[in-house]
Amino acid sequence: MRYIIVVIIGSASGAVIAGAIAAFIVAIGLVTRLAQKTSTQKQVVLYEEAITAGGIFGAMTAFLEFSVNISWPVMGFLGLMAGIFYGCLAVSLAETLDVIPIMARRARLKRGLAIFVLCLAIGKAAGSLIYFLIPGFFEPQ
Repeated sequence: MRYIIVVIIGSASGAVIAGAIAAFIVAIGLVTRLAQKTSTQKQVVLYEEAITAGGIFGAMTAFLEFSVNISWPVMGFLGLMAGIFYGCLAVSLAETLDVIPIMARRARLKRGLAIFVLCLAIGKAAGSLIYFLIPGFFEPQ
C-alpha cells in the first residue's frame, strides 16, 4: 500500500512540475520565437513534441538505472543540442524580462551590445567546458 501511495504522489508531483515547466516555456515564447526566427511556423507542433519527449526522457534517466553505450561524437552532438536549447531558453527569458536592454542602459552601452552578448555566451561556454572537461578545476585546493 505504501508503494502505491508513493507512486501516486510522485506521479502527481511530476505532472505538476511538468505542467509548470511547459507553462514557463510557453509564457516566455520560446517555441514561437524559434519558429519565427527559423521560418518554420508549420513545425511548431513538432517543436512542442520534441520538448515533451525530451522532458520525459530526462525524467526517465533521472529515476531509472540503465546504461547506453554511446560514442563520443554522438555524446558531443547530444550535449551540443542540449546546450543550444538551454541557451535559447536563457536568451528567451532574458529577452522577456528585458534584462539585456536594461543592463545596456545602466552600463551606458551605445554600441557593441551584440559583442557584449557574444562575450557572455563565449564565457559561459568556456566555463562549462572547463567544468566538464577538467575534473576538480573549480574545487578549492
